[in-house]
Amino acid sequence: MKFHFIDLHRQSYPVRLLCQVMSVGKSAFYAWKARPAKVITAEELHLYRRAKALFKASRNSLGSRELVKKLNEEGVRVTRHRVRMVMQQLGLKVTQRMAYRVTTKRKHSDRVADNLLNQQFNPVGMNQVWAGDVTYLKTGEGWMYLAIVMDLYSRRIVGWAIDKRMTTSLISRAMIKAYNLRQPPKGLVFHSDRGSQYTSKAFATLLKGYDIRASMGDVGACWDNAVVERFFGSLKHDWLFKVHQPTRTHMKEDVAAYMKYYNLDRLHSTNGDLSPVEYEKLAN
Repeated sequence: MKFHFIDLHRQSYPVRLLCQVMSVGKSAFYAWKARPAKVITAEELHLYRRAKALFKASRNSLGSRELVKKLNEEGVRVTRHRVRMVMQQLGLKVTQRMAYRVTTKRKHSDRVADNLLNQQFNPVGMNQVWAGDVTYLKTGEGWMYLAIVMDLYSRRIVGWAIDKRMTTSLISRAMIKAYNLRQPPKGLVFHSDRGSQYTSKAFATLLKGYDIRASMGDVGACWDNAVVERFFGSLKHDWLFKVHQPTRTHMKEDVAAYMKYYNLDRLHSTNGDLSPVEYEKLAN
């Protein structure tokens, strides 16, 4: 079998027929053909590929500022203006976040600890101040509840637990994991809201056994645990809400994936644009 290729410069009839089929004028066709093709350099192609890959790895949550930092971290020197243009060309759009809502409520019969933190969210070393809270997560099988423990020095999640019920056992498991991982010195402060789980006698006993001092925010003051609330906002709107969560098992696996991404890869301005793990390594 032989294939015959048509030279569009010499064969006027096929060009005319092609233009008729495509509803394009001949002059427009020849003007397009004479236009020089844009040459993309190897460096520009690498920029496009890495920008797209990093944006996808963040589950479409990296804005231009954060994307510049990640690219610079890889040795790709680029301005924020250039990254904005690349994001526009590649159609990389960030979904806006929604407001965080409080989950836990206090039983008035339980004891409330003093606010030892007073919105001082930047301790000078690791294992000095931890903070925690609980949030709800919706799946196709029903609700799940996530409890976390964060080291405020690096913003690293040092303990977490997830279950279909919001109980004192849930927050206790998160604290036990954090304690076993970090082995903090005596006198560590753990800050939370005044939810019934955190004001319970069982949790107070757990903290006392670890020589951890409890601290609790004021009623109605959501900013008293603002760092943890921002984490929950990132978890939900930058990650979990981007995909369907059909089952509780899928949700648990996806939360675990974000914890790994957050601790190892997500950059924080308070850490000098380093991830929590990288920031802690520099401190050692």
